[in-house]
Amino acid sequence: MINRMRRLWLSAFLFALSDSAIAEMRIKDIASVQGIRGNQLIGYGLVVGLNGTGDSLRNSPFTERSLQSMLDEMGVNTKNSSARSRNVAAVMVTAELPALSSKGSRIDVSVSSIGDASSLYGGSLVLTALSGADKAIYAVAQGAIVASSISGAGRAESVVQGVPTVGRIVNGALVERDAPGQLSELQNLRLELRNPDFRTAVNVVDVINAYSRRRFGVDAAYEQDFRSVVLRRPAGVSVTRFISEIGELSTQVDTPARVVIDERTGTVVIGRNVRISTVAVSHGTLTVRVTEGLRVSQPNSFSSGQTVVTPDTVVSVEEKGGKVAILRESNLEVLVKGLNRMGLKPANIIAVLQAIKSAGAMQAEIIVQ
Repeated sequence: MINRMRRLWLSAFLFALSDSAIAEMRIKDIASVQGIRGNQLIGYGLVVGLNGTGDSLRNSPFTERSLQSMLDEMGVNTKNSSARSRNVAAVMVTAELPALSSKGSRIDVSVSSIGDASSLYGGSLVLTALSGADKAIYAVAQGAIVASSISGAGRAESVVQGVPTVGRIVNGALVERDAPGQLSELQNLRLELRNPDFRTAVNVVDVINAYSRRRFGVDAAYEQDFRSVVLRRPAGVSVTRFISEIGELSTQVDTPARVVIDERTGTVVIGRNVRISTVAVSHGTLTVRVTEGLRVSQPNSFSSGQTVVTPDTVVSVEEKGGKVAILRESNLEVLVKGLNRMGLKPANIIAVLQAIKSAGAMQAEIIVQ
């Protein structure tokens, strides 16, 4: 039973444990081509066709003015009239323009209400221009909104599942301008490591050069720093084919000794390179329990005394644990087994690891989230 309980709480104690050999990863999974990235787009629009769940135009004047401007452009004069419809909602439309996107391709968009609309379910987005940080329009969005959340209300009770004021339009935006940063415009090819590390950068260079010597007869890469690897494309091969062949190569990935602690959830992640010097650990819990009660003093019959209520306080002190364990020079596996043998819970493990680090016995960086 005890072993079963230990296995249960150990499931919350996450740790990165691998074999003695460092795992090999494809270069395309650990690095990206510098300059080839997506771009964020944003726009302001209107959602129409809502079943009475849109903005109240009295409380959202920007929705009313936007509706009037849209109707004016269509030749409908509404300046001398005030609309009271709740079938319209003002929304912000966001999307990500993928790298190397060209005219005519389609992308997904997200629609979020900015007024007091209660739901976007069943609405349709009116033609909305999406622009980037340079204020240029890269796409236009329009279409029916898919809102998987639901909401319902009555006089005495209401039910809301998810966020009904946020929706999505799959393939709802049409790209009208090529994305910046085309592959043919790159003067120098650079691979940027997603987790920068000197050892990893050197390993990537060695693997690429070993392949390029066999394939092209020349070295094709050199390390610029711990983050970037510069590529020299051999003659007679296209950029796309060269990057494709390089991306499929596998190399060893090195990671720094690091411990990540999330105190809110009690999650502890320990890297495989963490080392512990010989240290003695004692961890116990001191519990002070104060119980307040009342005691009634009742006088005897036919006496002149009065009933008196007096406080009754009981204070107890209990100390559990307090075992001393010696953790000798060890790696991750031995450390986890030692902490498990002490019967510590995740919250206690966090305190022990921080104390070991303060004592100088842990050769790793601790990151508290």
